[in-house]
Order: sequence, then structure tokens, then C-alpha cells
Amino acid sequence: MKNFLHNTKRAVLVTVVLMIICGLIYPLVLTGISKVIFPRQAEGSLIRVDGKVVGAETIGQEFTEDYYMWGRPSAYHYNTYTEDENGNLVYSDGTEFAGVSSGSNNYAPTNEALTERVENDMEKFLERNPEVKAEDIPTDLLTASGSGLDPHISPKSAQIQIPRIAEASGLSEEKVEEIVSEHTEGKLLGVFGEETVNVLMVNLDIAKEMGVIPAE
Repeated sequence: MKNFLHNTKRAVLVTVVLMIICGLIYPLVLTGISKVIFPRQAEGSLIRVDGKVVGAETIGQEFTEDYYMWGRPSAYHYNTYTEDENGNLVYSDGTEFAGVSSGSNNYAPTNEALTERVENDMEKFLERNPEVKAEDIPTDLLTASGSGLDPHISPKSAQIQIPRIAEASGLSEEKVEEIVSEHTEGKLLGVFGEETVNVLMVNLDIAKEMGVIPAE
């Protein structure tokens, strides 16, 4: 019995010490170091306009206006929701808000729900981009990323939207191409990954050029 109590005491002590080290001291030290070395990233890479937070560089948003660039679909509409006249929380398309979450549905290619959603998205895209053929739509414009929150699209996905954006925004295609080029990120270390375009950053510049938000 004495040994049992002694071992239990030691086990509890070790557990408490490890909880303090791993659950408190270690995270605080890492957070402190990150705020010194990467202060902006440590705060979430937040983007502010007129002192108000309008998004984050690393989190996708849902854009539906023709004068903005569209991003990848999200299984959860990037958690953007509003309250209807009955007090119910709904997504932008009117469907019921499913709660705060992220991630893709991981549907198989043969899943009927996935097929229906892709076909509907393709139909809407072709309707709003009449100069684009179905076979020319890049895959990433019709499929969600693994996180469901990816803020990037491929350069090709950005390029095929330029004519629509230019016509709807009143900007020249050359100006829109310039904005897209400014926010095209290369491969990591020139080797890893693929070139990507940050949709939110592109749309902020488009909004500035249109006078929707003040230019810095």
C-alpha cells in the first residue's frame, strides 16, 4: 500500500510538471518567439482596411460578384453566414448553417452529391464566363482543397476569369492582369509546390482600383 501511494504520488507529480511545461511554458515560449521573429504571421496575417479587419492572407473567402475573382469552392462556404428574417443562420446560398467547421467532405469521385455540386458549379461558371469552354475550366475551380479554406487558386484559374472581371469592374484587362501578376506567388524555394494566386489580395486591389475601398 505504501509503495502504491508513493508511485501514485510520483505519477501525479510527473503529470502536473509535464502539463505545466508542455501545456503552458512551451506554448508561451513559442508564441513569444514567433511574435518577435514573425509578428504579423503570429497574429494571423490579418488584413485591415480603414482600421477594420477584412480577412487574413491564409484564409479563403467566398466571392460571388462578377467584378471579383472567385476562389476554390468550400464545403462550408468558409463559414460565412447571415441571419434570415426568422432568426435562422444560413449560408449565402440560403442553405442552413451547419456550424463552425472546416475541411473538405472527402467524397469519392463517384459520389452523387459531389458530382451534382461540380456540375452545378460548372454550369454557373460557364453562364457567368461565356467565353470559357467547359473543358478549359481548371480543376481547382471546381474542387475544394483539403482544408476547405485555401485562399489560393492556380494562375490558369485566375487568367480565365480576367475577361469577366475586366468587363464587370470597368478596369482594363491589362490592369487586372497586372494585379494578378503582383499577387502570384512562386514555388517555395523555387522547387516545392506550384505557383499560386492569392484571391483575397487580388480582390482588395480590384476594390481599390474601383474605389470601393480607399487606396492606401
